Amino acid sequence: MQERATVSTRRHFLKTAAVVAGAPYVITSAALGNQDQPAASERITMAGIGMGGRGRGDMNGFMGHKEVQFIAVCDVKKAHREGAKVQVDKRYGNSDCDTYVDFRDVVARDDIDAVLIGTPDHWHALIGVAACKSGKDVFCEKPLSLTIKEGRAMVQAARRYGRVFSSGSQRVLGDYGNEARKVQSGEKGQIHEVFCDPGGPPLPCNLPGGPAPDDVDWDMWLGPAPWAPYNAYRCGGAYGLGGKGFRTWYDYSGGMMTDWGGHKFGGAMFALGLDHTGPTEIIPPDGKDVQHLTYKFECGIVMYRTGGGPSYKAAEGNVPGLTWQPPTELLERGYQGNGGLPGDFLHCVKTRDKPFRDVEYGHRVATVCHLGNIAYELKRPLKWDPVKEEFPGDEEANRMTWRPMREPWCLPLV
Repeated sequence: MQERATVSTRRHFLKTAAVVAGAPYVITSAALGNQDQPAASERITMAGIGMGGRGRGDMNGFMGHKEVQFIAVCDVKKAHREGAKVQVDKRYGNSDCDTYVDFRDVVARDDIDAVLIGTPDHWHALIGVAACKSGKDVFCEKPLSLTIKEGRAMVQAARRYGRVFSSGSQRVLGDYGNEARKVQSGEKGQIHEVFCDPGGPPLPCNLPGGPAPDDVDWDMWLGPAPWAPYNAYRCGGAYGLGGKGFRTWYDYSGGMMTDWGGHKFGGAMFALGLDHTGPTEIIPPDGKDVQHLTYKFECGIVMYRTGGGPSYKAAEGNVPGLTWQPPTELLERGYQGNGGLPGDFLHCVKTRDKPFRDVEYGHRVATVCHLGNIAYELKRPLKWDPVKEEFPGDEEANRMTWRPMREPWCLPLV
């Protein structure tokens, strides 16, 4: 089992520093720990990158675990950055939390074990890959990626550098777990159709521009996205597709398709045992024969974007081509450790096991969302190879699995 080098190094330091220095070495009670907090050498040090509402919410969840200590926060917006620092310092009763504007300054630190990524979607891949290469474990909010190829790069980075990488989607088990257990136990029969609607795709942004306020590093917020003038509604945190937050806009997000898709498509794919693969055909609605965005899987499962859900319909009689059977081997798969997704991630940081929402699952679910958006944009049916992760013989569609990044940003080779 692979040991975390950073924790081992700190343990060794605390035991030997006094001897090496050749002088008395005072170890504080806080460093030694107590019944409410482990010794410093046993704590998992974390940093938060992207400290908007969701990022700070996730951070608060992690700080509820006594084995965690946040030591740095990073955001291009001063209000978010300073607000997160106040939250951290209040939790630990000190003023030690460091603040950063540039995530590269965070991942360069060798005293950080893991990072929480709560930025808008267009930053996830760059930060996630850089963190893996720097020896950090990663907890990344959903949706995992902005494009399909970015998601695969994140999986490759996690595997190449031996990192624990979890994609945040607490509703997969928290909200939809009971239905998943019924599906996997066979209680619902041989499922043929699935219904779930996360919401629609993103929109192009034509908002007017103006000068960026002094407390926002606008160029850094844009990062790899195309240059655009500042508008508070481009970078706002408003939820939904109402035009007042980044989730509305194509350059920064996959819309509600990818945002709630991480929950709803993710819940369905977990229940069906399909979150290691993907559909083979995607059909957008045409207003005639096809009323809803439709995904077809090789096992015969058909998934529709409709009806809220996820909800499941069993086959009526013999359905040609339907080979799906309840994946009973998944019944024991769930959170490890204690305390939901954060507890699961922290347990895996210590044991080096794969978390419940391992990066591969996060990537596969995000891919389904991206495929739907691509089908909507092209307005035609698509064939998909979930093994090669490409549209066979369809160069127009294949170009949409990736987006160029604005210089000087580029996704480093894994």
